[in-house]
Amino acid sequence: MSAHPNLAGGHVTIDLGALVSNWQQLAKNAGAAECGAVVKANAYGCGIEPVVEALSRAGCRTYFVTVPEEGIRVKNTAPDSRCFVLNGLFANAAPYYLEHDLTPILGSVPEVETWVATAQSHGSPLPCALHVDSGMNRLGLTLRELERITKNRHLMDYLDPQLLMTHLACADDLGHPKTDVQREVFLQASELLPGVPRSAANSAASLQMDGHEYELARPGIALYGGEALNDVPNPMVPVVTLTGRIVQIREANAGDSIGYGGAETLTRITRIAYLSVGYADGYHRATSNMGVPMRAVSQPARAAYKGTIIKGIGRVSMDLCAFDVTDIPEDEISAGDWIELFGSTIPVDDVARAAGTIGYELLTSIGQRYSRTYLKAEA
Repeated sequence: MSAHPNLAGGHVTIDLGALVSNWQQLAKNAGAAECGAVVKANAYGCGIEPVVEALSRAGCRTYFVTVPEEGIRVKNTAPDSRCFVLNGLFANAAPYYLEHDLTPILGSVPEVETWVATAQSHGSPLPCALHVDSGMNRLGLTLRELERITKNRHLMDYLDPQLLMTHLACADDLGHPKTDVQREVFLQASELLPGVPRSAANSAASLQMDGHEYELARPGIALYGGEALNDVPNPMVPVVTLTGRIVQIREANAGDSIGYGGAETLTRITRIAYLSVGYADGYHRATSNMGVPMRAVSQPARAAYKGTIIKGIGRVSMDLCAFDVTDIPEDEISAGDWIELFGSTIPVDDVARAAGTIGYELLTSIGQRYSRTYLKAEA
C-alpha cells in the first residue's frame, strides 16, 4: 500500500540496488556457504514482493519468514525459491504449508509430532527444518529433545530435514562468551543429524565471518542497511530513506514552550518547521526525548535539510513532529519542502538511539500513510 505522492505527508524511498549490493557483500562474506535472506516483517518494512524479486534476480534462492502468510507472498513472487517459516508449524495450518510449498521450522516436540502425522497421511516424508535451542531460551528443541527425536525411527521415517538451525543471542556483541557456548551446543546437535545442512549466522555473525556460516547464512537487518554489530562502524549501504513534508514554518519567542506538555522551553527566537509525520507513521514519540517517561537519552533525534543537520524540538505527536530551522536562511526553506528523517545523511540507527531503541524497530514500524518509490537494481 502506498499513498499518492501529492497527498502524502511523508515519503519512503527504497533503494533495491543498495539492497542487492548488501546481499552480494554478505554472500561474499559467507564464503562457500549459501547466503539466504530474512524477509520477515514485510521485508523489514521494505515490502516482501519487490525485495524478493530483486534478490532473486541477484541469485538468492532461500528465504526466511515469520508466518505462513508471509511465505505465501514469497512463493507467489519467487515460485522456485525455498521458504522457511521461522515461527514453526501453526495449529491447523499444515495443509497451507503443503499447498504453497512452505517449509516449517519445527521447534517443539508437538510440532514434530504434528508434522509427522501430516506426512503419514500424505504417504511420504515431508521437508522440514529442525530448530535447536542452543542457549537463547526462546524457540527451539532442547538438545535432549532433539536426541530423542533422532533416535525415534517412527518419527524420523517421516521427516525430511532440509536444515538444522539455531539462533545466536549475543552475536551483535563481539567476543561475547555466550556465542562460543552456543556454538558448542549446536555442534553437538549437528552430530545427531550428520549431513544435514546447518544455519546459525544471522547478520551479526555473517559480518564477523567467525565460523558460524556453516552451510547457510541467513542475514536480516544488514540487508536493509541497519547496524548488526554493536560499537562497530556499519559497513552496509543505506537502503531506506524517510522524508517528511513541511506543513508549516512558524516563529516562536524565547521563553515559549513547544508542543504537548510544554516539555521544551525555547532559549531564543526560533523558526520551527512542522512535518506531517508522527508516531502514527512509525516515527516514534520517543525520538523527541522531551519529557518522555521511562527513558534517559541525552539528545532528541536529528534530521537533515539539504545536508544541513537540524534538531528535533518538542514532543513528537501522532501526526506531526517539529525541527529547529532557525539557522537555515528563510529564503532557502518553505512549506512543501522535504526533510530527511533518516537515510544517507541521518543513519536510521542514530534515530533509533535517540529513541532508546534499535533500527529494526524503526524500519518495521514504517507506516501506511507514506508514498513509496523503489529505485530498481541494475540488471
